[in-house]
Amino acid sequence: MTTTPLSSHANNPWLAARNLLVVRLDNLGDVVMLGPALRAIKATTPDARITLLASPGGASAAQLLPEVDGTLIWRAVWQDVGGHIPFDAQRERELITLLAERHFDAALVFTSFSQTPHVPGYVCYLAGIPLRAGESKEFGGGVLTTELRGAPDELHQAERNLRLVEALGFVVADRSLAVALPMQVRAAVPNLLRHAGLEAAQPYILLHPGASCPARRYPADRYAQVAALLTKRGHQVVVTGVEKERPLIGTVLHAAPSAGALLDVTLPEYAALIEGAALVICNDTLPMHLADATRTPEVVLYSGTEWESQWQPRDTRALLLRRPTPCQPCYRFECPIGLPCLDIPPAEVADAAESLLAETQTATNAPLREMADSGTGGAR
Repeated sequence: MTTTPLSSHANNPWLAARNLLVVRLDNLGDVVMLGPALRAIKATTPDARITLLASPGGASAAQLLPEVDGTLIWRAVWQDVGGHIPFDAQRERELITLLAERHFDAALVFTSFSQTPHVPGYVCYLAGIPLRAGESKEFGGGVLTTELRGAPDELHQAERNLRLVEALGFVVADRSLAVALPMQVRAAVPNLLRHAGLEAAQPYILLHPGASCPARRYPADRYAQVAALLTKRGHQVVVTGVEKERPLIGTVLHAAPSAGALLDVTLPEYAALIEGAALVICNDTLPMHLADATRTPEVVLYSGTEWESQWQPRDTRALLLRRPTPCQPCYRFECPIGLPCLDIPPAEVADAAESLLAETQTATNAPLREMADSGTGGAR
């Protein structure tokens, strides 16, 4: 049966556990936002070993989180959007065996507001893991030994993660995102910039036009105009992406030929590039979270797929640009009506970038976070 939160229990089995499984089977940004919760676990129980069960897409983020001692990679059928994983019951039994062989003492299942912890919780049950915790909206019987209820949908994802670990008795001293970057990775940034044709000693703006979800992408031709405006105004711009985003980058470079481009750098190198940037311009995607973790100012083209409160930067200076629409939040992967939430003129984006740059350079004692919603003028 489910139990109440354990924060007040004198004899807390979660704090006695030493071999912990942490489940987060989403994208890179979701794993990055797990950092504060993992930091709290390690700070409270430094002898505990944390193994992250992650998706193929999210696993590499463990490189940035020193609290992770080991990683298991699995493409979970319950995360299969679109039904692309073929029916194979034996394959799912192999996951149970894989987890059972590790003899975990406890499993923490981290989910977004729309996901259930009960399916992965049941896998952990069948693998013989005695303690299993998660946040849920629906009844799951005895699948979880600790089940939280009542988190509002609009709660920030990092706070949702922290809510779970706090309920289990782990002490949270720092709620902010952070990533660990080795010095040799930081030292590689000048060579990367030179490879892109930029002056390594001069400030640069990092522009990332991609996102895994088309409904979150500000149009590439508009990103191209933003890059052209910024380069004409004397700013160095480096455009980033992965190989499958080469067409987007090509569109931007065609309009802004003096901009540089970097594709498929390693994740630690990419985080270091973001850390070294004067400003990041991106969609609601991984660079937004990395900029928050490295305290790099950012302008985010934030579509209406989610509430800003669920994913927005919390610890860096940021401007979130979005047009108000009645369909927000739609939670769609593709927009059927032409992205009216991102109908923002490129000149407005370029002006916002320069304004934030100026504020960052002059207002050193100003509050770190300022959120503005394009079209409303209000903070979100």
